[in-house]
Amino acid sequence: MNRLGRSMVGVTELGFGGGPLGGLFEPLDDATAAGALQAAWEAGIRYYDTSPHYGIGHSERRIGELLRDKPRAEFTLSTKVGRLLVPQDPQGRMDEEFAVPATHRRVWDFSRDGVLRSVEDSLARMGVDRIDVLFLHDAEQHFEAALRDAYPALAELRAQGVVGAIGAGMYDSAKLTRLVRETDADVVMLSGRYTLLNHSALDDLMPACAERGVSVLAASVFNSGLLATERPREGARYDYAPATPYVLERVHHIADVCAAHGVTLPQAAMAFPLLHPAVAGVVAGMRSAEEVRRNVAAFSAPVPAALWSDLREAGLLDERAPTGQAG
Repeated sequence: MNRLGRSMVGVTELGFGGGPLGGLFEPLDDATAAGALQAAWEAGIRYYDTSPHYGIGHSERRIGELLRDKPRAEFTLSTKVGRLLVPQDPQGRMDEEFAVPATHRRVWDFSRDGVLRSVEDSLARMGVDRIDVLFLHDAEQHFEAALRDAYPALAELRAQGVVGAIGAGMYDSAKLTRLVRETDADVVMLSGRYTLLNHSALDDLMPACAERGVSVLAASVFNSGLLATERPREGARYDYAPATPYVLERVHHIADVCAAHGVTLPQAAMAFPLLHPAVAGVVAGMRSAEEVRRNVAAFSAPVPAALWSDLREAGLLDERAPTGQAG
């Protein structure tokens, strides 16, 4: 277990991302979701991340069902605040973002009362007695309110022992950098901005976290699936949009270098973020037992140090990116 910042909360280097359990992109039945979670537990994954946003509560409920009968000291659980779920009549409609019936609507709320209510609702949905890590979620368009009102509420919950570590999960590294520099956050979850393909967080967030002793959890390390296969699939997406010819060419070039070392793109994509000393873990969304086993195998595969040198020489890796080698 790697400790998050100055907190006493630890995470396994590979974490289970709960987005797919909410029906992200396509429906997911209960049996398949349960199989994914059981496979993750059997593989030794002990960090589980979720959010009310994921399937308007479906992900939290499913993760709660798995963890309810596990020893509480043996796993780390994180969820998020910023959206309250308000019940509504679905009238036969499906949710706009996840493939689930529209039984609730989301209401943005980064107020202190909103945070406290969100935590209470999440605890009830998951059926657990405490949350280990609590994140401000997707606060890009509500950042001032999140910093002014929501973050102090998180700090209050941490001081009371209700949660063990606090921070934010976003893709905007500049806003996360502000949070790191202006608060005493323990951890940030960065989506898609410190990956094998996108090193932009080296401009701001990674140096700030290293300086302030704040841990980074690297999420979306496959950049919406582009790096999840040995070669990009037809219609591959990059950050949820169709990948451009330039991006596809770059990914194929990276794959060529990886193949020369007997390494696959997914193996390199999961190994790369952890080379940075600020990164405590990689969080990967998983929707089936097969996907869990595939990700665990890729994560466990050895990656030779020479791969990083060759990627750097080919201009495919930022010179500032740590590679675990001297010089």
